[in-house]
Amino acid sequence: MKKVLKLLQITVAVTLCLFAAAGCGGGKKDEAEALPDKTYAFIPKDLQNSYMLKMYTGFQTACAETGSKAIYCPPSSATADMQAEVINQLVEQGVSGIAVAANNEYDLRNSLRAAMDAGISVVSLDSAVIDDARQLHIQQADPTLIGKTLIQSAYNLTGGNGGFAILSTTEDATNQNDWIEYMEKELESDPVKYAGMPLIKIVYGNDDATKSASETAALLDIPEVKVIIAPTAVGLAAACQTVSDSGSDVKLTGLGLPSEIAPYIRSGVCPSAYLWNPGDVGYMAGFAISALNAGSATGALGETMDFGTLGTRTVTQAAEGGTEAVLGSLIEFNKDNIDEWENSF
Repeated sequence: MKKVLKLLQITVAVTLCLFAAAGCGGGKKDEAEALPDKTYAFIPKDLQNSYMLKMYTGFQTACAETGSKAIYCPPSSATADMQAEVINQLVEQGVSGIAVAANNEYDLRNSLRAAMDAGISVVSLDSAVIDDARQLHIQQADPTLIGKTLIQSAYNLTGGNGGFAILSTTEDATNQNDWIEYMEKELESDPVKYAGMPLIKIVYGNDDATKSASETAALLDIPEVKVIIAPTAVGLAAACQTVSDSGSDVKLTGLGLPSEIAPYIRSGVCPSAYLWNPGDVGYMAGFAISALNAGSATGALGETMDFGTLGTRTVTQAAEGGTEAVLGSLIEFNKDNIDEWENSF
């Protein structure tokens, strides 16, 4: 059943991309079907990513509510270079706005600045781009809180006695690196408490289920690793399956979709995990793009912006520079509440 669902998710993404060929395909604007006004493109990190699709669902909803058109434009691989190619095509074809989850903070700068110079509104979401290559970032939750929460979760699973490893996405992912930085800062904040819980290794699954599974399998061969933190929905689901199949007593925690990890929470492979509603992140991005394009908002520090059914948010200073609007806090999933959340997202 999981394989069928995964195939369905990929098929939906491909269908969306083909349906939006005028906004995502090759060729210049005069060589492709003309884009309607207020066409906003969503560029995920990669194609085979259920978390990105859930964000796009929220983005679509916001665009529909604001009278605009959403198109899904995934890169052919999970790299900034491929995302830049998509952005360059969208600029040529005259899209009105771009929302991007960046594979690299810096490498999209030239493409996105060219987009803004062409009058295209730009926001980043999930994983930020450098501050002068966007007008606003949509932040899912406080990065400091995410890092601290994941370390404390690992501490609770080991009782403070046992090393841990981190399974991340790509080495250049802005959000992942921020969270890892704040995990390390949490360790440094109380060296006595965390003395028996060293960070053994950081590995990268590249937001690919197969690679994430192989990286997890390699970590299971390291005796010092008692807990794996996977701050990635794709990685956590793959790691859960790998640990479950292996029969290992290594525990997992991280950021994951309750619909994908519910069985492993119930089995105790992943006693607790965390996330926010990814659809809400996409929804905020859709409203932000619409407001920026209409000129009713600028993304300036201190500005109050409307985000539809989610209410208003005050634009704040982002840690890496620039400004951001923050969705909210983390949701914890565990045995006590997974039945409630399993079918939510």
